[in-house]
Amino acid sequence: MEQNNSSFKRSLTLLDGTLLVVGSMIGSGIFIVSADIARTVGSAGWLVVVWLLSGFITLTAALSYGELSGMYPHAGGQYVYLKEAYGKLYGFLYGWSFFAVIQTGTIAAVGVAFGKFAGYLSPMLGDEHILVGTAKGYHISAAQLVGIGTIVFLTFLNTLGVKSGKWIQFIFTFAKIAAMAALIVFGFLFFKDHAIWSMNWSDAWFAKSIGGDTKVITHDSLSSGVLVVAICTAMVGALFSSDAWNSVTFIAGEMKRPERNIGLSLFIGTLVVTLLYVSMNLMYLNVMNVSEIANAPSDRVATAAALKIFGGDGAKIIALLIMVSTFGCNNGLILSGARVYFTMAKDGLFLPAATKMNSKGVPSVALWMQCIWASLLCLSGKYGALLDFIVFTVLIFYILTIGGIFKLRMTKPDHPRPYKAFGYPVIPALYIGMASFICIILLIAKPETTWPGLIITLIGLPIFYFLQKRGIKSDE
Repeated sequence: MEQNNSSFKRSLTLLDGTLLVVGSMIGSGIFIVSADIARTVGSAGWLVVVWLLSGFITLTAALSYGELSGMYPHAGGQYVYLKEAYGKLYGFLYGWSFFAVIQTGTIAAVGVAFGKFAGYLSPMLGDEHILVGTAKGYHISAAQLVGIGTIVFLTFLNTLGVKSGKWIQFIFTFAKIAAMAALIVFGFLFFKDHAIWSMNWSDAWFAKSIGGDTKVITHDSLSSGVLVVAICTAMVGALFSSDAWNSVTFIAGEMKRPERNIGLSLFIGTLVVTLLYVSMNLMYLNVMNVSEIANAPSDRVATAAALKIFGGDGAKIIALLIMVSTFGCNNGLILSGARVYFTMAKDGLFLPAATKMNSKGVPSVALWMQCIWASLLCLSGKYGALLDFIVFTVLIFYILTIGGIFKLRMTKPDHPRPYKAFGYPVIPALYIGMASFICIILLIAKPETTWPGLIITLIGLPIFYFLQKRGIKSDE
């Protein structure tokens, strides 16, 4: 039986928030995208630099968000911050993009990645098993259908109440950290071929492009300008892997002491994940040369590394743990995403049905809306295409949101700020500058995926004005 409860139960602690940050960030990317990064920059040094830069950018954003989360500790997170800083239009454009591509596209990408690693255990479930194909190259693989199955199942579990989602997050986050810790420790302590590490670092700063299918290396050292473009485009995968750190802000309505715990969970969670990501890539470089990383089968770098460390049976165990990781990641994304649509609907900026809470106190209709669209996106393209599509749009709204700190300092100087942005104004301005530069490079270098993302955001303009004209309100 549905009920229109307008408030959530504050039942989540600092540990829960931190686990949500860690669990939402660590999904599929760290186990896959290093292959594409290695193909783009082609050397150990620049591979690590890409991950360090991405981690630094993410940390600067997380440190800045603490101020906003303390000012507005409400369900909806980033949507609320943009609405308060710039008005309903900007909040809606974010929420529209969030539903159309950011959150649902991320859920789809992680779901497909689950199928990709399931294919390592059983090829019938993987992305190489094509079920439907067309002459123009479009196809549907088993991995895509497996991904849809996990999204539907997790959505159902999250309709059973926040405690169900909380315990899934707790168990699966610790499982994925254990998997990464095992790979890192065994990769360094028990892998004895030190020649690989030495070879990787002998020409660590000689950037080059590595062809994927042909396994041909172009031995032309990239010029400084080309190298900058290569680093920025390579950062798409690393930034995607570091994204979803802000998921905890969407469930502020269910956090105890949100003005304190959200900012702390953002900082602790992003720092832990950044350290894990850099350590994982150093482990990759200890057990595989750069060309092996670039040409890992189906880009499954982690299972290729596990195969060298543990052998066939051990690699299967790691593949299973990575599936656990992606499963837990999507749980966090599904849990938090629906709260944004709920809050938008309460403001009259989304379908009114999204305000409905079920008897367990969760926005069940919003959860199923998210599930249906994310499932359709699973059928729309491959993992890499979804990544390119998402990251540019995400960065645009992060830039606007952190810019909102400056605006709110001027327009609402007396508003309570339990926590102030670390390093203000330098750290927030540094993020805005770095992220803006990456966006410009991506617009030029990857127009086929960045411009569609921008167009989807702009489509929200007529929708917003239509909603305003119709005066759609939630059925409170």
